[in-house]
Parts: sequence; structure tokens; C-alpha cells
Amino acid sequence: MRPRPHKAARGLTAAAAVTLLTGAGIAVAASQASAAAGCRVTYSVNQWNTGFTGNLAVTNLGDPISGGWTLAWDFAGDQRVTQGWNGTFTQSGRHVSVAGPSYANSLATNATATLGFNADYSSTNTAPASFALNGTQCTGSVPPPPSSPTPSNPPPSDPTTPPPPGTRADNPYAGARGYVNPEWKAKADSEPGGNRVSGNPTAVWLDRIAAIEGTSDSSSNGAMGLRDHLDAAIAQGAGYVQFVIYNLPGRDCSALASNGELGVNDLPRYKTEYIDPIAAIQADPKYRNLRIINVVEIDSLPNLVTNTNVATCATMKQNGGYVQGVGYALNKLGAIPNVYNYVDAAHHGWIGWDTNFGPTADIMLQAARASGDVRNVHGFITNTANYSALTEPYFTIGTSVNGTSVRQSKWVDWNYYVDELSFAQAFRQKLVSIGFDSGIGMLIDTSRNGWGGPNRPSAASTSTDVNTFVNQSRIDRRIHAGNWCNQDGAGLGERPKAAPAAGIDAYVWVKPPGESDGSSTLIPNDEGKGFDRMCDPAYTGNERNGNSPTGALANAPISGAWFSAQFRQLMANAYPPLS
Repeated sequence: MRPRPHKAARGLTAAAAVTLLTGAGIAVAASQASAAAGCRVTYSVNQWNTGFTGNLAVTNLGDPISGGWTLAWDFAGDQRVTQGWNGTFTQSGRHVSVAGPSYANSLATNATATLGFNADYSSTNTAPASFALNGTQCTGSVPPPPSSPTPSNPPPSDPTTPPPPGTRADNPYAGARGYVNPEWKAKADSEPGGNRVSGNPTAVWLDRIAAIEGTSDSSSNGAMGLRDHLDAAIAQGAGYVQFVIYNLPGRDCSALASNGELGVNDLPRYKTEYIDPIAAIQADPKYRNLRIINVVEIDSLPNLVTNTNVATCATMKQNGGYVQGVGYALNKLGAIPNVYNYVDAAHHGWIGWDTNFGPTADIMLQAARASGDVRNVHGFITNTANYSALTEPYFTIGTSVNGTSVRQSKWVDWNYYVDELSFAQAFRQKLVSIGFDSGIGMLIDTSRNGWGGPNRPSAASTSTDVNTFVNQSRIDRRIHAGNWCNQDGAGLGERPKAAPAAGIDAYVWVKPPGESDGSSTLIPNDEGKGFDRMCDPAYTGNERNGNSPTGALANAPISGAWFSAQFRQLMANAYPPLS
């Protein structure tokens, strides 16, 4: 389900991670002294032996702030900031203050500013106990206004008037509980120990027209349709619910396992039979207080940059089906006030080379403009249904071995990135630079990129050969970074988490763990899904994976169907480990 053209991966550092959720105060400027004060701060750390990367997200819960803001805190130990971004950092002893950048010195109500820094330390790395914004501490909530006497003759209420719709969020994941798909949960609970992870929110895949109303088969779709899931989300008290919009004409043009039901010239059917019904249901006022998150058409637009040597991809580029289809979906769904569209942006092992990086951003902009307004895109997602490591803790793209850059290793293969986090942050900057809104956020699918278990390296290699060093140091244990189908040895990654790093709206489980990427042998089906040799453990590969073995698990069902052996392995190799 992921065509991999030519090349591989990049890194940061994360041997340990901690997250603190705390209240932080807002003291607004003197001209706004009467504004309600309230704020929330998330603070997370990616830590290694002598240093760490800190990531913060501050959300304004009160009235809008204009004219500048400053976030401040005191370290508990000898932590020292060495580099910062998305703000001007000043440190005196243990006290740190960060002034908001000139291009983002205002914070609207419910707006979030993200910033980050690198630091070193020599003792302990305890998280700050509290934060302050513009000099005032607070509890992380908006205090109630002073009470006033109840009028003797209050105006009558109109029981037919609906409550006001929910306020649009800068980050739809922040402060909200995710929807747990009961169909996926039941499958996970049926596995030994599956209840340890079955409470995590996962996305619902609308991968054919029939999935909108729900199906009765036992393959890749359950009985619940779109409206059923939205109703269930309300019943759960969920704040957000995630769907994958995945049914373009000529879908996944360079692979076979995830081909779809619509032909290359079926754009009119895509619009009228697929997108229009989805938009009509999601726009139902009944769901106005749900944050509906759509992941739009994975494995589509990047194919038009890297895989036009494949006939179907060349056709979809020539006839405009992908660009116009994505544009139409963004237009129809983006018009709904409580809908948030995230467009698929491949992953670092697909577009991490400069020959792919910029052109892929450009075609994203082309599709967004085809929607009529680039603001129909709330953000982008990387690593959807893939296995690329979130961070590589034991080397970075700047590491050299005996004078040779890791970029020259066979694994990295001249890529500019070795992991997903650094790639996602860099790609976000590129997207903003070419015309997307500066407030866009990124998602990273961490459902299967943990790579824990007994084969996970615990330290950097001591080899002086660059290939040996990289292969012994990397936590991504795939045979080749182009391998994408039911990978042997993979594990659950970071659990879903809001605002975990600068520019990242959330780590998400868009690919529900345990759902197959494709069948390891030909299995006839009525969903249009073919047999891709990249899912065959006996296949010796092609030019897209360096003519390497596929690393795929045997006995896999068609894509989307439950794969018990894979789910059990993902749990066994989870990182962070399951408690």
C-alpha cells in the first residue's frame, strides 16, 4: 500500500521521552487587562545521554492576545538551552523566557503556538513545575466571570434553538478525547493482551463507496458505516473522530495490493457517489460539536512526482484525476466548519531527496488551489500505514563515520533525512514557504514504527565502516526502506498523543494495528484489491526496493482484513514497551 520509488531515511534523538501537561498563565498586555486569562502548555522531551530536545505547545484559552507574548519557566536543575526555534530564547541561570516571533506575535482564542529547543545538562532532567505567559501564572483554565444577580424576569428560552457550534480549534487533537472504533477494539480485545492497546483511537477507512453506509462482509470493512461511527463517537463522548478518505479513481497507481474500485476515468463517480455522500453526512448539524478529521487520499499526489514511469500513474497525471479529485474532496469537506482536512504527504523514505521534496510540495499546493482555497487544508500527514522510524537515536543526517557521511551508506542512499519527525518538520516549513497557511500542523502515523523487541539496538555501533555502522545503529530494522507490506519485526510506536513536538499536531494511529497491508498470495475479492509481489515473502524485489527481499510476513489476508499474527508481533515489539 505504499509505492516506494528510489531511496531511504533520517534522524533525531529520542532514547527517552516524557510528557507533562500543566497549566500556564496568561497576563495580557495592559491594553487588554480586562481580557479573560487562561492557557494550557504541553511540554515533552526527547532525551539522550547528555542532552535533550524540548518541545512546547502553548494554547490560549482566553480572549485573543495581540501585541506580543512571552512564555517563561524555571528549570529545576542545570539544564542549559543551546539552540531554540519559533521564538527568541533568553536564559539567565535557571530562568528561561521565550518571546514570540514577529511573524506570530498574536494568539487568538484557542490558538496554539509551538516552539522548541535543544539543551544540555549534567545532573537530572526534571520537567519545569510551571509556566507563565506574559508574566502571570494560572491553573490552565479560564476563571468564571464575576457572578451577577439573576434578573427578576429572565427572558424566556427557546428550546428549538440549537446550541452554538463548537469553536474551531487550531489543533483539533489538543484537549480532546479520540474516538475508539468499537469494531477494531473488538478485534484487538480478541487477541491475548490486546486490551492493553485497544482503548487507543484509530482511524476508520472509507475505502470504497459501500463503506459509507457500512457492509456486511467480514473482510476489510465492518458493518458500521460513516453515520454509525459518528453516532458512536457522540455516544462515547469523544471530542474528535478520524476518517481516511481513500477511493480516488485509479487509486494507488504504482501498487496493486491497495488498488480500488474506481477506474482511471471514474472521477465523476468519485465526486457524486463517494465524496458528495460523505460531505452530506459529515455536515449534519447533529455532529457539529465533533471535530471530524479527514486524512485525504494517501499514496496519491506523490505518485505523480516519482512514479510516472508506471502507466496508471502517467495516466492519472495526464488526466488530472488525482489533483482534481483531491481538490474536490478538499472543497466539499473543507466547507464544513467542524471538519479538518489533512492531506497525505508520503514519508521521508519516499520524498526525502531534493529531487522529490520540492516537486511534491508543489503538487500539494496545486491540489489545494484546485479546491478553491488553500485554507481547506488544515495540515498534512506523513508515514501513513508505513514503518519509518519516528526518530533514529544513534545517528543523524550529520553523522560521519571515519570521515564518510552516513548519507553515503546503502541504507540512507543520499537521502536528506533518516527519520520521520525531522522530515515532517522540514516538509511543513517547505509547505508554508510556498503558500500554505503558517498555522498548518503535521500528523505522523506511529501505529507500526516502534521497532522494539530483542532486535532493537541499544547503542550506536563502534564500526568504522559506514554501512556497518548504519546497519548496526538504526532502529528501523527493515531490509530496505522501500519495503512497505506487513513488515516482519515491526512494533507499535508512540501511542496517539496531541502536540508532541514543534509543528506536529499529533502522533496518530491512522493505520489500525492488525489490519493487513495486502495479501501474501493472490486472494480473489470484490473490493478491487490486487496481489502485489511486495507482499510476498518469497519475492526478491525490484528497482524500488533495491532488488531486496520484501521482509513481508507470510499468510497475510487482503489489505484491511484482520491479520492476527501481525497484531501479536506488533504488540511484542512495541516501543515504548507496553506496560
